[in-house]
Amino acid sequence: AYMADITFGTNNEYGFDYLRDNMASSPKDLVQRKHHFAIVDEVDSVLIDDARTPLIISGPVPKGDDQLFEQYRPAIEHLYNLQKNLVTNLVAESRQLLAGEKSEEGGIRLYRAHKGLPKYKPLIKFLSETGIKAQMQKTENVYMADNNRRMPEITDDLYFVIDEKLNSVELTDKGHEVLSKYFNEDGFFVLPDIGSAVADIEKSGLTPEEKAQKRDELIADYSVKSERVHTVIQLLKAYAMFEKDIEYVVMDNKVKIVDEQTGRILDGRRYSDGLHQAIEAKERVKVEAATQTFATITLQNYFRMYHKLSGMTGTAETEASEFWSIYKLDVVVIPTNRPVIRDDRQDLIYKTKREKYNAVIEEIVRLVGQGRPVLVGTTSVEISELLSRMLKLRGIKHNVLNAKQHQLEAQIVSEAGRPGQVTIATNMAGRGTDIKLTPEVKTAGGLAIIGTERHESRRVDRQLRGRAGRQGDPGSSQFFVSLEDDLMRLFGSGRIAAIMDRMGVQEGEVIQSGMMTKAIERAQKKVEENNFGIRKRLLEYDDVMNSQREVIYTRRRHALHGERIEIDLNNIMYDYADNFAETTRGVDFEEFRMELIREVGTEPSFDAATYEKAKPEELADLIVKDMKATYERRAKAVADTVRPVMERVYEDRKEHLDANIYFPLTNGHLGYNVPVNLRRCQESDGAEIYKVFSKVVMFTTIDDAWREHLREMDDLRQSVQNATYEQKDPLLIYKFESFGLFQKMLVKVNREVLSVLNRAYIPVREASAEGVQQQRQPERPKVDVNKLQASRMQAAAQAGQAERQKPMPMQAEKRVGRNDPCPCGSGKKYKQCHGKGM
Repeated sequence: AYMADITFGTNNEYGFDYLRDNMASSPKDLVQRKHHFAIVDEVDSVLIDDARTPLIISGPVPKGDDQLFEQYRPAIEHLYNLQKNLVTNLVAESRQLLAGEKSEEGGIRLYRAHKGLPKYKPLIKFLSETGIKAQMQKTENVYMADNNRRMPEITDDLYFVIDEKLNSVELTDKGHEVLSKYFNEDGFFVLPDIGSAVADIEKSGLTPEEKAQKRDELIADYSVKSERVHTVIQLLKAYAMFEKDIEYVVMDNKVKIVDEQTGRILDGRRYSDGLHQAIEAKERVKVEAATQTFATITLQNYFRMYHKLSGMTGTAETEASEFWSIYKLDVVVIPTNRPVIRDDRQDLIYKTKREKYNAVIEEIVRLVGQGRPVLVGTTSVEISELLSRMLKLRGIKHNVLNAKQHQLEAQIVSEAGRPGQVTIATNMAGRGTDIKLTPEVKTAGGLAIIGTERHESRRVDRQLRGRAGRQGDPGSSQFFVSLEDDLMRLFGSGRIAAIMDRMGVQEGEVIQSGMMTKAIERAQKKVEENNFGIRKRLLEYDDVMNSQREVIYTRRRHALHGERIEIDLNNIMYDYADNFAETTRGVDFEEFRMELIREVGTEPSFDAATYEKAKPEELADLIVKDMKATYERRAKAVADTVRPVMERVYEDRKEHLDANIYFPLTNGHLGYNVPVNLRRCQESDGAEIYKVFSKVVMFTTIDDAWREHLREMDDLRQSVQNATYEQKDPLLIYKFESFGLFQKMLVKVNREVLSVLNRAYIPVREASAEGVQQQRQPERPKVDVNKLQASRMQAAAQAGQAERQKPMPMQAEKRVGRNDPCPCGSGKKYKQCHGKGM
């Protein structure tokens, strides 16, 4: 349940198109129509399986290469090896103690080893022996009682603790000590208590300058240490919880994620929050630069935007309740065209993986001898390659289809129905492609399906079975299971191991019974319920974001199209004025006046007496009136500035009036190159310039604020999880706090838009037609937001906003003297207006 960071090239392209449309810089860049209806193929795969991961478009951040993963990798490798050695000793001691009938002490060491490295293969092997897993579960029940009250007795001797079901890893005090000694710095990963530290600074007898310096040092120390902690935790996850050729593969010197449902490589998808960089550091490939979220949405909320939603699949029946509760979709089962005659056999259950794989190979040899084609389904690249090596030793020809050979899928599947053909495949095999059988194969009994492990979802098992027996063809399916499989290890009830123990199953023996098959299906139901809980929780958090997303994206669309720019500006002014009148209530008039000038560059036209008598709503109307006057004055000043020059441009370019011309505008700090249509500029007598400028300022300001808001919301979601320790619901706190963050963001957007618009001017004192002609620019190449090859600076420049620098003037201007009139047209001296502080 990790959030994956998707940049391009996935099956959910429509969802990404929606996000890209809300990053577009021009209406002509929009590609998606309104969301009237959708018909989804393989609807369970898209709306259920993929819905555990939100769609995220991310891009580069400043100093994204300044990361600590490679620097800290040796320390984490050292820590991981210490834990591995410790767990090895614990397993050996446990084996001796349990053999000597010291069950309590042996159980403690066994459970401690399990908390330290649950995927450690010798531990998994030991747990498959008679009575061992039952003993560990007995110990676990003791130490998990009373809300894990005695759990520190188990975990304090470890360097870090892993919870596989929650996909989490946590450093212990012992681990902190090892890392501190490794770097020769006490408290290397201990975050300072900022609240109490700031309070101590304020109480000290230092001067204000010294206090400010101490506070800056404290904040810098906190951010450095928090980055250390984050880097260490992600590296620990990479080493302890992610295995090569299972969760990911390394190809072309890059780490690529393997889809657990289909077995295909997810090109362009990256784990977020630094996890992918941690895996890259572990595998010693190039660590890519850090990214930040530009836009995000869950698949559930994307597809719920459609007024009519439908789909089809062969395996939706088991998820009918989720389809209804999330999407309000009914599941209707359509009978097969011809009766299914495939022989679906009860599972074969072994104690160990070794026995299971040997039995699989023997079954393949037997079926090939009958002239039947065999499709062997595996859950990972690693297992497919292991079985391939075992078949080579037996001299059996076969094809392997996994994430490393996915380009050969069509060719391999086309051959999979030939007599005696063996195909080893991950879950990708045959999805969307029928396996055609020859007449002699049908006579021999059809395609034989062998599953080497039960998947965590019953639907994926049914998809594998469904590769055989299509359209009334003969066939068979058989799953091989062991107690060491991840499903059985994590979610299989203790009853399964206990039954195996009571029956006295010896090595190499197998159990096949309906009761055990049902017990395995119950374990799968547990996982499905767990995954449904993850998806539902993800949706509950995204529902909070979704209401905010609709407000922001609606505003941005209005700004992008620009047809109702006057209405939007009017709304912004009234929102800002209401908030400003409320926040400045009670201050004296001079302070009120200076604050209004400082924030939005507007000087009140009313006097102190009017201010004192006005009610808040009346004061807001007065502020809006003055802001409108300031805006109109700025727009007129820009039009007047360019009018003499533009008359010559219209004459020179009368054959090409449909082209754009770029005007440089600035507020003294930010520079914008504003593309304006020549014909509209002529027809409006220059008023079009400020209208387009307003549009550009609005959507670039919204974009910057929204990206920052997404980062704050990510931080908030992480921080509210601690509320569970106070017996509070993190979601409620998240809803409350996120509303406050969103309100602040809207206020900030309104203030910044008005501040730029009420201070902007064209930085020119003398203009000529030649100067304007030089500013004309050809159509710029579009930023490829899909592949995000451009930085935020380039994306903003595409939208009309140059990076934060002074724009090139139409014609070189002389340096403004301190006592000269300010070029902005305010009538004040330069030193009292835009030259303040220079």
